Amino acid sequence: MKILVPVKRAVDYNVKIRVKPDQSGIDLANVKMSMNPFDEIAIEEATRLKEAGKAAEIVVVTIGSDKAQDVLRTAMAIGADRGILVQTDAPTDLGGVEPLAVAKTLKALIDQEKPDLVIMGKQSIDDDSNQTGQMLSALLGWPQGTFASKIELTGGKINVTREVDGGLETLSLSLPAVITTDLRLNEPRYASLPNIMKAKKKDLAIMKPEDLGVSYTPRLKILKVEEPPKRTGGGKVASVDELIDKLKNEAKVI
Repeated sequence: MKILVPVKRAVDYNVKIRVKPDQSGIDLANVKMSMNPFDEIAIEEATRLKEAGKAAEIVVVTIGSDKAQDVLRTAMAIGADRGILVQTDAPTDLGGVEPLAVAKTLKALIDQEKPDLVIMGKQSIDDDSNQTGQMLSALLGWPQGTFASKIELTGGKINVTREVDGGLETLSLSLPAVITTDLRLNEPRYASLPNIMKAKKKDLAIMKPEDLGVSYTPRLKILKVEEPPKRTGGGKVASVDELIDKLKNEAKVI
């Protein structure tokens, strides 16, 4: 079985985001970048399936500039066998390559690579769109299991346990399929130094969007980006009646 894992280079989750003074976007100057955390979970799960003898090859894919090669090398250090960079100068964060364009890119690559399973993060932490996996499934006509918290391969099918409002839901999917990962699926490992050195020698192919027949011309325009309002301190009330009065007249929530 071949597994394809899309990953994204995003602002590191430990970094405090800064909005540009003109409110046109996020300031990325001298900001630490790393692999999107949900994608780390996806590559970890693919690696575990390979280690269990249920997958023969893992192909990792990303879209971005030459700098995005670092997340591919990280994924290969964790367990991917080879990488593909779809090279573009278009920004990949807010207002950049949109989810539908990403899904079309992945579909074109899947038509070439013929994987049996796609495992990807449920969303990226920069735009939080949570759309690409669902769009990709629709374009391919493949079954999907979103927000996976457990994955089991049994008898040519894959069982996906996902968290829903009422508890847990388990889906049985026929392969090929698309799965998006949630936080509780696994705990990603750290890449060891020997594996980091080995990853430098693994194959990394570079192609352009036009090679895949995909355009990254944006269909949406971001008008303004602004920080959320700062939270104010709480207060104490002397009685339930006073609390209800404040909720009605000050907060206007009831």
